[in-house]
Amino acid sequence: MSKSLDAKLAEIKANPASRAFLIADAKDADMAYGVKATGPRAYLSSRGARAAKFSPEVWTREEFGCRNLPEFTDIIREVVRQGVVDIMLMSASVNEHLTIKEGLFRGSPVTPAVRANDTTDIWVVRHGRYVTAPARPFRTATIDHIQCGLAACERDGGELPGANLGLYSITFVNDLEQDLATLQAFKEFRLEAEQKRFRYFLEVFDPNVASGVAPEKLGEFVNDNILRSLAGVTEAGRPLFLKIVYHGPRLMEELAQYDPNLVVGVLGGGAGTTYDAFRLIHDAQKYGARVALFGRKINHAEHQLAFIEMLRLITDGRVGPEEAVRAYHGVLQARGIPPKLPLEKDLQLTDPAVSYGGAGRTTISLGANPAPANTPGARPAAASKPEAAPAAASGAPTSWPLRPDGSPDFARMNSAQRLAYDRARLTRKYG
Repeated sequence: MSKSLDAKLAEIKANPASRAFLIADAKDADMAYGVKATGPRAYLSSRGARAAKFSPEVWTREEFGCRNLPEFTDIIREVVRQGVVDIMLMSASVNEHLTIKEGLFRGSPVTPAVRANDTTDIWVVRHGRYVTAPARPFRTATIDHIQCGLAACERDGGELPGANLGLYSITFVNDLEQDLATLQAFKEFRLEAEQKRFRYFLEVFDPNVASGVAPEKLGEFVNDNILRSLAGVTEAGRPLFLKIVYHGPRLMEELAQYDPNLVVGVLGGGAGTTYDAFRLIHDAQKYGARVALFGRKINHAEHQLAFIEMLRLITDGRVGPEEAVRAYHGVLQARGIPPKLPLEKDLQLTDPAVSYGGAGRTTISLGANPAPANTPGARPAAASKPEAAPAAASGAPTSWPLRPDGSPDFARMNSAQRLAYDRARLTRKYG
């Protein structure tokens, strides 16, 4: 099966006005954290709990609170089989298990990807202080291990069994020696990737330590460093797309309009409200982003599959961020899942941090007021008054227009009717 990543990138290149948008689930936290990388056990896959040993005189599994790795990989399997995301980002070891040995991505539209380096600013182990020092380049995984699970792949022209897409991360800290070492390591990676026909996307973090750059100027500092660093790189060595902090509309448009061939994506950041996440992907797309990579925001969601579907509904222009929050809470209510926050609080815009370890805290720049429903990119409401909807197949009346054959008439739905339809569909699917 063809991969949605390739189809959408081709569409974006051929038609700059296309709404094509890539969503990645970043399940690579084990490259940064330790035991708690897998996230809270409040959400498990449909398979449920996996075996684990806890001594009752010491603690219980509920007190421990985190998933084990089998529970974590079960969720990855479900997300891939759902087929809504375009990319699944993993560690090299999880990629070996799921991609190479299990063949999870064969026949799937989802593309497997692996974190190709683990710079020191993501070494977020308990009681460690690595993230408080300027980021230094380091690679645990090799390209060959990502592609075939071995130190040297047999390159006979056939398709390799592993992933052929990686995330390479760099952090500029405004220090000559540190940034020079970072770019030298990046150059070595690019040359090896080109030789081994390995594709990658580039993650550029904000400085993880005090850099001397004013917080309101960080976006300009990062934009200029990205463009300056890639100016000497020809097409053969360029990233498929970027993954950066969203610094607001002006700086996103500044970067996105500079080079139409440069596909810009945003990272999701850390804790926050559901509205923070939905508003971020909406605004980033509105101002030029074509990709979103959400890790913690998905991994800590009350229901990951429903959360991902909401992200896609937003990028397709079918619902707005506020509507999506309400629909998501509707799914949680239907399944009897208690939300982390009550709806009124989950609809608030906060100031979510995006740093891995809390050092060099950066915040996503979102405006104070939600974008109106008729913003560019959103699907406009139908101009004509919809007909009264006949009864649904279940016998319950619908609140959206239908075609004569009983199927939903999307062309005649307004925003409220589309929300009602999507909420009902998701409730049936996940409830």
